[in-house]
Amino acid sequence: MSTASRARGIPTTSPQRSHWWSRDPNTAPFLNPRARTIWYAVLMLALAVGSWGLYNRVFGGLATTDLTSTMPWGAWVAFYIYFVGLSAGAFLVSSLIYVFGMHQFERIGRAALLSAIVSMGVALCFIGADLGRMERAPITLLFFHWTSPLSWEVRFYTLYIALLIAELVVAIRLQKRLVRSVEAAHRTMRILGTIGVPLAIFGVHGGTGTIFAVVKARAMWAGGLFPVIFVISAMVSGTALLMAVHYWQARGAGRVPDRALIRNLSTVLLAAIFIDLGLTFYEFIVPLLAFEHHDQSIIMLQAFGPYAWTFWIVQMFMGLLLPAAIILSPLKKRTGALVAAAMICVIGIIGVRFNIVVPPLIPPVIEGYPTGDYFPTITEWLLSVFFIAGGALVYSLVSEWQPIHEPDPDDHAAIAADAGMPDAELRTEQETI
Repeated sequence: MSTASRARGIPTTSPQRSHWWSRDPNTAPFLNPRARTIWYAVLMLALAVGSWGLYNRVFGGLATTDLTSTMPWGAWVAFYIYFVGLSAGAFLVSSLIYVFGMHQFERIGRAALLSAIVSMGVALCFIGADLGRMERAPITLLFFHWTSPLSWEVRFYTLYIALLIAELVVAIRLQKRLVRSVEAAHRTMRILGTIGVPLAIFGVHGGTGTIFAVVKARAMWAGGLFPVIFVISAMVSGTALLMAVHYWQARGAGRVPDRALIRNLSTVLLAAIFIDLGLTFYEFIVPLLAFEHHDQSIIMLQAFGPYAWTFWIVQMFMGLLLPAAIILSPLKKRTGALVAAAMICVIGIIGVRFNIVVPPLIPPVIEGYPTGDYFPTITEWLLSVFFIAGGALVYSLVSEWQPIHEPDPDDHAAIAADAGMPDAELRTEQETI
């Protein structure tokens, strides 16, 4: 149920009662038959191909990767922090709705929460694959050390996932009109979201950045700015992901994507990109002007070393500059162009994460030690495909089961009123996409 509709006194409850987990037969399909066949065929193919990487990792261990004692972290850690960022970013977008009352984004509220949950699951799969002894991972919950960021992080992740699930359940119950009091349910979501915002910023993604920032031995990691950069990049990638998910799901279901929603999200994305560009500037200019030898060696590697293409093309061009240029250009009038900018951005942020993890590990920590050299093996690529396809499959199945993308019947009138335009005008605008 739309918060905006509730505020306008529109009836918000239904006499029909059922369990929240049961599927409502009146729920609109997640995809139309043709799109469903194509989508699940692609996912099954990706899972089948990627399962070879899973087999190699389970039975061959880390010997099937290009990881060494010199390069202990690689693509899986980069994907781990990438998906943690997607999760935190998607959740922060949902908080704009449920905490700060920005009802123009309400149509993607449940999708944002589900994206955050699934992304965290995928992130944990990646970091689990990177562990030498995966079966020992739960032990981190049994032992705790006050000065260990990892100890705090494990507990923050647990709280964060529980909070996301609780908030999504309440949101689904609201959508199905299964709550006794709409006011109380909205208050619950606002409380959960209010708790979740600092948890996501300082605990989950800021905390993930802290794990890197406290490693004094690695140049370009140690510093107070690092956790902040993590959070802003999360907002960039999470917002871009939701734009793409909304657009393609609506197209796949045979509905017209909400142009006003995508346009508003693009404004949030542009603001996050500019902040990210500013932080990136200071991330590099400060060590350069301070003539920090170790930091300068990493910057030279990123800019002119063997991974320079990931920095200039993937991170800077695809992740930041090209999406910003599209959103600022006359192309912003075309919904397809805005979604293309978002998808390019989602891919480009992978470059940001890769450049965070790999280049700082290349120079030897102690003079005389070997220089690092790393490029993901076929096993690493295939297992990455398997985890990403698995996450997309879980998201799709939950969306088939529950009204994740179901538009609220009152949303047209409510959003049109919020935007200051008549409902008929909003519909006409959407139909001209």
